[in-house]
Amino acid sequence: MSLPSTKRSSVARTAGRLLLGAFLLLAGISHLTVSRMAFRAQVPRWVPVDADFVVLSSGIVEITLGLALLLLVRRQVIVGVIVAVFFLLVFPGNISQLVTHTNSFGLNTDLARGIRLLFQPLLVVWALWSTGAWSAIQNRPRQA
Repeated sequence: MSLPSTKRSSVARTAGRLLLGAFLLLAGISHLTVSRMAFRAQVPRWVPVDADFVVLSSGIVEITLGLALLLLVRRQVIVGVIVAVFFLLVFPGNISQLVTHTNSFGLNTDLARGIRLLFQPLLVVWALWSTGAWSAIQNRPRQA
């Protein structure tokens, strides 16, 4: 017996949301622990705040967002939008890593850093799709 298309889509989106939540949770924990120095290297020099503070606070934000994706099922659309915005906000740091040729996390060539940049928009789409935010945005009532 096969599942109806909408049911399969719902299962896939739920799995995607849970996977993204786990990814963010683990990334946030690594900000605070084993990868703290690697993340510090990625903070652009032009950021007017202590790099360690940026790493710690972004780790806390990632943990919070990861838990929200895992636990706040009834608020998943707004959580998806917030996660997508978060991914957009950290994008300049990824661009800076490419422009300044900063080695971190095995990204030791401009090609590797450039390829990583291509994945950031995919994370935005993943957050919006897996939470239903993409559909909610497309189906919102239009104002006259």
